Amino acid sequence: MAVRGDVPAFEELYRRYAPRVHGLCLRLTGQREAAEDCTQEAFVAAWRALSRFEQRSRFSTWLQSIAVRTVLARRRGLRLVHEVGEPADGLPEVADPGHGPPPLDAERAIANLPEGARHVLVLVGLYGYSHAEAAELLGLAEGTTKAQLHRARMLLAEALDLEH
Repeated sequence: MAVRGDVPAFEELYRRYAPRVHGLCLRLTGQREAAEDCTQEAFVAAWRALSRFEQRSRFSTWLQSIAVRTVLARRRGLRLVHEVGEPADGLPEVADPGHGPPPLDAERAIANLPEGARHVLVLVGLYGYSHAEAAELLGLAEGTTKAQLHRARMLLAEALDLEH
């Protein structure tokens, strides 16, 4: 079992969750190379913190929160050195309504959004975080996340030539 330091078990977790973590990192960073680095850093942080995973939430939720913090720390020019704990209760799983990933044009449009709008759109609009959770992660006021989400939606509609 990976929690007890079983490397092959953690490798299996990596194979299972790396695509999802990479997708989240790519959407947050908008850059393939940065997303790859953040994905690796998130898994290293998870490996180091695995003994503290208390299973109050699903592993994928816990790992997703590590990935978000990794991207945000990198954005701030910091290395992820703080303790990795459990995510807040009720932190959502990746929203997957069974429709698959957004079309490539939408992904490109998301990547081209201004950073603040992109981060809020990814966290709230795509991954189902509440505005309060996104605000806490991003260090913003909740009202700012609402404004950024509105801005992101308007810019996306414009980029994809959709009716407002």
